Amino acid sequence: MAQKLRSRTITDGVQRSPNRAMLRAVGFGDRDFGKPIVGVANAYSTITPCNLGLDLLAKRAEAALRTAGVMPQTFGTITVSDGISMGTEGMKYSLVSREVIADSIETACNAQCMDGVLVVGGCDKNMPGAMDIPAVFVYGGTIKPGHHAGRDLTVVSVFEAVGEYAAGRIDAAELLEVERRACPGAGSCGGMFTANTMSSIFEAMGMSLPYSSTMAAEDAEKAESAARSATVLVDAISRGLRPRQILTRKAFENAIAITMAIGGSTNAVLHLLAIAHAAEVPLTLDDFGAIRARVPVLCDLKPSGRFVTVDLHRAGGVPQVMKLLLAHGALHGEALSITGQTIAEVLRDVPETPRKDQEVIRPWDRPLYPQGHLAVLRGNLASDGGVAKITGVKTPRMTGPARVFDREEDCLEAILAGHVRRGDVLVIRYEGPKGGPGMREMLSPTSALIGAGLGDAVGLITDGRFSGGTYGLVVGHVAPEAAVGGTIALVEDGDSITIDAERRVLQLDVPEGELAKRRARWKPPAPRYTSGVLAKYAKLVSSASVGAVTDAGP
Repeated sequence: MAQKLRSRTITDGVQRSPNRAMLRAVGFGDRDFGKPIVGVANAYSTITPCNLGLDLLAKRAEAALRTAGVMPQTFGTITVSDGISMGTEGMKYSLVSREVIADSIETACNAQCMDGVLVVGGCDKNMPGAMDIPAVFVYGGTIKPGHHAGRDLTVVSVFEAVGEYAAGRIDAAELLEVERRACPGAGSCGGMFTANTMSSIFEAMGMSLPYSSTMAAEDAEKAESAARSATVLVDAISRGLRPRQILTRKAFENAIAITMAIGGSTNAVLHLLAIAHAAEVPLTLDDFGAIRARVPVLCDLKPSGRFVTVDLHRAGGVPQVMKLLLAHGALHGEALSITGQTIAEVLRDVPETPRKDQEVIRPWDRPLYPQGHLAVLRGNLASDGGVAKITGVKTPRMTGPARVFDREEDCLEAILAGHVRRGDVLVIRYEGPKGGPGMREMLSPTSALIGAGLGDAVGLITDGRFSGGTYGLVVGHVAPEAAVGGTIALVEDGDSITIDAERRVLQLDVPEGELAKRRARWKPPAPRYTSGVLAKYAKLVSSASVGAVTDAGP
């Protein structure tokens, strides 16, 4: 349909001469008007290392598109840096940017009646936006690890070092050395944090080329992969292969399976729910629990493991993990990829067992954990669910007194001041999609807990979310959120809270009669923003339990 629309719009003689005149100004010649027009959505920016190298990839893709016989049109879209804005008011714009990016790509592609789109993105919010025209995603690539004192560093190392310094475990000179060495160049955060989780998911879903999700941003193969992505997209346009044919229910189940196997970020839950909503594919929190039960954690990756994403790439990348899943009935091999091949065909030459000369990817019979690491917890504190990483937690069950904070900054201040005690359950509320607004990530307080040596001794729950770099006994995405009167809004200092990862329970141990009294007294707080994009977002955004989307309707 897109190809027919293009030919009517551009080649329709006298009626469309004004359209063609403007296209001549941007480089079209007489022979170009009958060619498909392909958008190159370029999220290049110097705001963040995640997107620093994207312009090179976009230009390589643009050149490859021309060579393949189509007319590329490059346009920009925004990005924000989670790492730079983390712990500040600016972080409220992070999840909001996902909607802005998806909306901007949709606007440009539909307004210009493009026949296809190649999206070049770095950070995780640059990824969850698909069009109903042929599309391929080109990931900007991962950052290489920094090195200090014989260990690999990522940006999370710096957040944890702040906690170590506050606890007197390292001095200011050591903190400075970690800061100087953690981020050596371009690329998204180097562990299996949210960006690398989402790039792996896009590869598993067939929307990116094999091996592309774990390449380093600064390696030559990344630009070569961008060029090949362009030629694959042109072929998809000629065959009319669209995202809705690829993003099926089976593709989403494959995405969840790969998330569990690689130990991916809790943000994957939020983003996959949102993408499924856009693709009109039924998906709920319960689907994550069902797949978790049959997929083990196979990769030993940071934040809680030993290795970084470039190590995964050298060990065989996402295709090796996918082949393990396929060989053991945990992946749908018949699902399609943007190449036109099925997933099984894409993986045909990948061995069914990982190489023995590496320790990043475990064999199926010797997993890191026997079941997936992401679990949905429910109880009176999260009747619509909360999301937690539960593997590797030394204390899977905790009952302790609540320490309640209505802002992330107040909680971080208490941790750094040494006012948090072992056994406490920290509650950070009014940080949800509506209440924040924007559902900030709580990497600063969770990393400070790790750095202070309290990671296994303190629980934390929030209606906000977590960075992919977070680990410990923490539960995010608590829904309903405080701003709409969820039970988390009724918690008082000293209340007993139970977090039970094994039974997947999140409970406020207060009699229902007392909760009813508190609920009757509760009043919704005044909006924190009354104008601008955050105010609009707060009015439109849905619950985290359905992906925090802004077009769910009334």
